[in-house]
Amino acid sequence: MAEKRPTVLQIIPELDTGGAELSTIEIADAVQSAGGRCIVLTEGGRMVQRLRDTGADVRFFAAATKNPLHIIWNAHLIAGIVRQDGVDLIHARSRAPAWSALLAARRTGVPYVTTYHGAYSEKSSLKSLYNSVMARGDIVIANSHYTSDLIRMRYGTPGAKLRVIYRGVDGAHFNPEAVEPERVAAVRRRWGVEPGQRVVLHAARLTAWKGQKVVIGAAELLARGNTIDDVVFILAGDAQNRSAYRDALQQQINDAGLKDRVRLVGHEGDMPAALCASHVSVVASIEPEAFGRTATEAQVMATPVIATEIGAPPETVRGRPGCPADRATGWLVPPGDEAALAKAIGEALSMSAAERAQMGARARQHVLTSYSLEQMKQQTLEVYDSLLNTQMAALR
Repeated sequence: MAEKRPTVLQIIPELDTGGAELSTIEIADAVQSAGGRCIVLTEGGRMVQRLRDTGADVRFFAAATKNPLHIIWNAHLIAGIVRQDGVDLIHARSRAPAWSALLAARRTGVPYVTTYHGAYSEKSSLKSLYNSVMARGDIVIANSHYTSDLIRMRYGTPGAKLRVIYRGVDGAHFNPEAVEPERVAAVRRRWGVEPGQRVVLHAARLTAWKGQKVVIGAAELLARGNTIDDVVFILAGDAQNRSAYRDALQQQINDAGLKDRVRLVGHEGDMPAALCASHVSVVASIEPEAFGRTATEAQVMATPVIATEIGAPPETVRGRPGCPADRATGWLVPPGDEAALAKAIGEALSMSAAERAQMGARARQHVLTSYSLEQMKQQTLEVYDSLLNTQMAALR
C-alpha cells in the first residue's frame, strides 16, 4: 500500500490580494511540490485560479464570518473535513477562521499552526482576546522580528513556539530583466502617464493607515518648490468599499491643485511592470507594517524605495540617512512626516543613472539573499515536518 501523503489544510478568508493570500498560494505550491496534499478553505477571490494551478484542493467556505455561532459551526465543519480527508495539520492565517480552526484542531487532535501576518490593533481587552488566537498555535509563525517581539510582549508566547519566517519574494517573477517593455508601456497607458514623465508609486489598498494622505501632502510640498514638473504620483490600490476615504483623497488632491499630478488608479495587477514603470516606490504607512512586502518587491525590482521607519521595514530596507550611501538600499523616514518624505523623494529623483543602478543592484541582491520565496517555502515546510515527523522540506 502506498504511503499516505501528508495533508495540510490552510484557511484564509479571501483570495483577492495581500501578503497572507499570496503566502497561502505559495505554501500550497510548496506542499504539493514536496509530495504532500494541500486543501484550502476560502470564500474565493481573484486569485483562486492561481491557487488551483498549484494542484491544491480549493473549497469554498464561509471563512470570513465573525459571528460567534457561525464560528462554532465552522469548527464542526472543519473537524468533519479533517476526519473525512485525513488532514494531518491545520494552518490558519486570519483571526476569525483561526478560532474555528483552533476548535477543530483541538477536537481532532491534529497539530495547529498560525501565521501572525498583521500588527493587529488592541484597543480593548476583548480585541486582545480576539487577536490572541493567532498566538495559540502549536507553532506560531511571525513574518518578521518586529512581529515576533510583538507576540511575546502581548501574549507571553514562549520563544520555543515562535518561528520568524520572512514573507518571501519570488525573484524570478519580480525580475526587471524578465519584464518586457510592452508590459511597462501598458501600465503607463493605464495610468495615463505621458512619455518622459517619471512616476512616484504608492501601491497599497486605500485605507488611512497606509498613508496616502501623507504622500499627497509630500507631493504638494514638492509642487510648491517647482521640482516635479515631469513627475506623476500614482496611488494604486483597491478602495475595498471605502468610497468615502477615496472621495476624501480625491478632494485633498483637488484642493492642493494636484489633479493632473496625483492619480488614484485602483488595483494594479502587474506589480513587476508597475515597479519597472516607476522611478521611486513609496511605503508611507503611519502604523507599523508587520512585514511590508511592497518594500521588498521594490528592492528586488531595483526600484529605489522609501519606507517609514516603524514596524518591519527597518529590517528589510537599509535606509538612508542612517545607512552609509554605499550600503543603502533605500530611505527610511518618520511616519506621517510629509516634509521628510518630500525630501527623500527629491533625493531619489535627483540620483544619477549610475547611482540609481548601483543602489538597485545592492537592493536586489539584499532581498534575494535574505527574503527569497524559496527560503520562506523551505522554512515553512520545516515547521510542518517538525510537527508531523515528515520530510517534505527535504523532498522539494
